[in-house]
Amino acid sequence: MTHVKTALIVGGGIGGMSAAITLRNLGIQVTLIDLDPQWRVYGAGITITGPTLRAFKALGILSEVITHAYTGSGIQVCDVNGKPLHVVPTPVIADEDVPGSGGIMRPFLHQLLSKRTLQLGADVRLGITVNTITHADDAVEVVFSDGSSGRYDLLVGADGVFSRIRDLLFPTAPKPVYTGQCVWRIVAPRPPMIDRRHFFLGGPCKAGLTPVSKDQMYMFLLETTPKRGILSDNELVTELRRLMEIYGGILSDIRNSLGPASQIVLRPLEGFLLPRPWQKGRCILIGDAAHPTTPQLASGAGLAVEDALVLAAELAKSSTLEEALAGFMSRRYERCRLVVENSLEIGRREQMRAPIDAQTNLVEHSLQALAQPI
Repeated sequence: MTHVKTALIVGGGIGGMSAAITLRNLGIQVTLIDLDPQWRVYGAGITITGPTLRAFKALGILSEVITHAYTGSGIQVCDVNGKPLHVVPTPVIADEDVPGSGGIMRPFLHQLLSKRTLQLGADVRLGITVNTITHADDAVEVVFSDGSSGRYDLLVGADGVFSRIRDLLFPTAPKPVYTGQCVWRIVAPRPPMIDRRHFFLGGPCKAGLTPVSKDQMYMFLLETTPKRGILSDNELVTELRRLMEIYGGILSDIRNSLGPASQIVLRPLEGFLLPRPWQKGRCILIGDAAHPTTPQLASGAGLAVEDALVLAAELAKSSTLEEALAGFMSRRYERCRLVVENSLEIGRREQMRAPIDAQTNLVEHSLQALAQPI
């Protein structure tokens, strides 16, 4: 592979770091930039599927995830009082020794990926972004926000749902749209009975629990509401308590434990699928920059890692960059479309308070499809 020797990756999140790892493994000289001077990560835990664990295995971090996070199988579906109803199976991926599902604290995943990114020799520059992009036949030229400039064989836009690179490449592209739901998240101690993912369905909100380590889990609650503004810490506690009033069992215990020290995260759900192509010249978008999805299928992080793996694979086998990017698009578009569209549809069913089976059947069908090779 002689057509790509240098790459600029914009965005130091899961997708960007995964791309830095896979491209460095090919011997490409990688510069990764992130707008945050501290390279911080926000949020609580995230749920991960079997296909995401398969991607982690290919990336080389699965053993650490199994040791320090949570892996298991199945989703226990319960009513609002915690009564078990049925288990949604999580498919076993053929020829891959990976669990069916899992959970991990977002800061821990960031730690794993950033450590590997630095160990492999990527040049990480923080506190800057890209101001302008100029396309040349043999390179992409950029001017950074600090006034410096660079010239690269490849630019990877991995800068998230509100991607600046997407705006620069495709100024008329659709913008993320609020779906009508907000997600509340909080980390809590994990009791022994929470031995797998749980859904609590049948109420005005969808709630769930995901183990993220031996002694921690996180709760999510999906609220159907006009888009909320910023709430104070006291307002977050009061509102979350109100939303959880209907729930019994372990969720009532979590509700009663809420107080001033609770670290509640509230986010609007926004998503859309960028029409093809996701590439322009020597630039390509990956992860949430191209296909930001809602969390109903717990696949956003996994898709970003898969994007990085497929991009590297296509670069390794293609004789030109154009061929590699075309191969990437042919392998990624339909799979990412399935996740985005099915996640949004599950969210619509949740908002309409559709029957429980109508919600979980689409989850099961989608997970089966995602278990197929990438």
